[in-house]
Amino acid sequence: MQIDKFKVEEWFNKYETDAVYDLADTCVESLSIDELLEITGNSEKYLKEIFNQKLNYGAIHGSVRLKSAIAGMYENQNSDNITITHGAIGANHLVYLTLIEPGDKVISIVPTYQQHYSIPKSFGADVQMLFLKEKNNWLPDLCELKKATGNDTKLICLNNPNNPTGSVIPDNMLKEIADIAQKSNAYLLCDEVYRGLNHDGNPFSISVADIYDKGISTGSMSKVFSLAGLRLGWVVADKVIIDKINSQREYNTISVGILDDYFASLAIENKEKIIKRNLAKINTGKDILIKWAKSEPLVDVIIPNGGTTAFVKYKKPISSKELCKKLQHDTGVMILPGETLELDGYLRIGYGNNFEQLKKALNIFSDWLKNQ
Repeated sequence: MQIDKFKVEEWFNKYETDAVYDLADTCVESLSIDELLEITGNSEKYLKEIFNQKLNYGAIHGSVRLKSAIAGMYENQNSDNITITHGAIGANHLVYLTLIEPGDKVISIVPTYQQHYSIPKSFGADVQMLFLKEKNNWLPDLCELKKATGNDTKLICLNNPNNPTGSVIPDNMLKEIADIAQKSNAYLLCDEVYRGLNHDGNPFSISVADIYDKGISTGSMSKVFSLAGLRLGWVVADKVIIDKINSQREYNTISVGILDDYFASLAIENKEKIIKRNLAKINTGKDILIKWAKSEPLVDVIIPNGGTTAFVKYKKPISSKELCKKLQHDTGVMILPGETLELDGYLRIGYGNNFEQLKKALNIFSDWLKNQ
C-alpha cells in the first residue's frame, strides 16, 4: 500500500530536535505523574495501587472504569459505545480501516490532520477536500458541503475545534452538518482531540456521536489532558460501529498499556481541575499572541476560539516552507509551515506553554521579518 508522506510529522522529525524556541508545539504544558497525583488529592492511595498493579494485558477494549469516565464527557454514551486505542492517531486509522474501501467517496474538510485525507486516499477512496476559508472565519461553507455531498458519499470527516486554525464550529452548525450527512446516509467522523478546550463558555462542544447515529467521535489524552505520553485515545460511536471497529482492532492493538489506562482514568475523573488549569494557560498564551499580532504589521490572524494553535498569515513573498527553514536556521525559532497543512502563505503557531519563551520567540520572529 502506497501512502503520501506525512508532512507535519516529517517536519517535526527533521526540525524539532534543533529548535531553540518551539512555536510549533500543539500541547499545553505536559503534566508529570507527581502533578497528576497531586491533582487527585490522594497521592498515597493511588501510588499504592500503581505499585500493586500486575502488568498484564488488562481489559482488552479498555477498562470499565476508563470507558465509564470517557462516557461521562458525552451526553448519550455508555461503555458499550467506546473502544480504547493507541492515541487518537490509532483511533482515526481504525475508523478508516473499518469503513473505507476502494472507490468510496470521502469528503475531508481541510486544513486538518493529514490522516483525514491521506489514509482514505491510500485505500483507493475518491477523496474530495473542501477548504476552510479565512473570510468565513475558518468555518465550513455549508452550501459548498451540501453541493459536494450526495448519495455516493460514504464519509464526511472534520476536526472540531480545528487544528490549525483554532476555529470552533457552533453547535447549531454542527447539527446542520449532521443533517447533511444523514440525508446522504453518510458516516460523519469528527476528530475531537481538542474538545474540552473551547476558550469561552462550556469548554465542551456537542459531539457528533451524540447528535447522529452514524456520527463517530475520536479523542485522546494528549491535548485536553496534557498527557500525550500515555499514547491513549478512543472511538465513541453506535455499538454496531464499535463492534466493527473492534474486529479490525484485534489485528493491531490487543490492548493499551494497563498503566496508561489507569492514569487516563485518574485524569478524566479529575477533568474539571485539569481543564481549568489548561484553559488558564491557553488564555495566557493567547493574550501574548494577540498582543504580538496586533503590533506586528507583517502578519494577520483570526483569533482562535478553541484548542492551542493559531493560523497566522504573513505578508512576505516567500513560501511558508522556505520561510520556516530560513527562520529556524537564522534564529532557532521553529514554526510549522502552512504548506504541510495544504495552505501556503500561513504558519501554525502553538501558544500553550512556556510563555517567556513564547514572548521572546515572537519578538525574534518580528525582528527577523523586518530584515527579510
